[in-house]
Amino acid sequence: MSTDLTAAAPDGALRTGEHADEPHKSGTSARLNWLRAAVLGANDGIVSVAGIVVGVAAATTSRGPIVTAGVAGLVAGAVSMALGEYVSVSTQRDSERALLDTERRELLEQPEAELDELTEIYRGKGLSFETARRVAEELTAHDAFAAHAEAELGIDPDELTNPWHAALSSAVSFTLGALLPLLAIVLPGPAFRVPITFAAVVLALAATGALGARLGGAEPVKATARVALGGALAMAFTYAVGHLVGISV
Repeated sequence: MSTDLTAAAPDGALRTGEHADEPHKSGTSARLNWLRAAVLGANDGIVSVAGIVVGVAAATTSRGPIVTAGVAGLVAGAVSMALGEYVSVSTQRDSERALLDTERRELLEQPEAELDELTEIYRGKGLSFETARRVAEELTAHDAFAAHAEAELGIDPDELTNPWHAALSSAVSFTLGALLPLLAIVLPGPAFRVPITFAAVVLALAATGALGARLGGAEPVKATARVALGGALAMAFTYAVGHLVGISV
């Protein structure tokens, strides 16, 4: 029996070591998620403001209305993105806190049942009962709350998402993306505004599409083509609508 336990110990130690590494992996994954969110926010800014300024440029050659519409779209979009992200992340954070409070209460009221539950979680991952029990006991002795939060809920209590950070990141990424079509439509002369903006936006969207695909591990060619084509169609549609409105007015 002692031989079995000795053989199980390295496996248990390995599993415990892997558990200790998970916060690092989780942190890396969280950073990648934030980066993907920033790319998507910039993409939204590019498409949204490009559609607005191209549509207005189709209706008038005057720079004033184009700038006004573009800036208004940038500000409204950034505020909307920030508010939406703040509400979404705040709701998620409240839910995570409620789950963590419940777990903390259960650890105080029924520690043995929680130890059994943690053991069964690791048994479900393929460990023998002896190894799973040893892992559960060692993790419980080290930090029972963190162990249960990670294993049962998939939450790191020390890395809850900050809604203010999420809102700021979303607003900044949208603004940076929106500046590209705004500058592209304003700086050239009237005859070149739409073609230059169209080309700049398609190239920018291709870049964000390729980057987003790379971060997500998706096929870059398909993702790049999909994003670039979608942006081109959006601009073509808003240009047509702006042209029709300009004629009718």
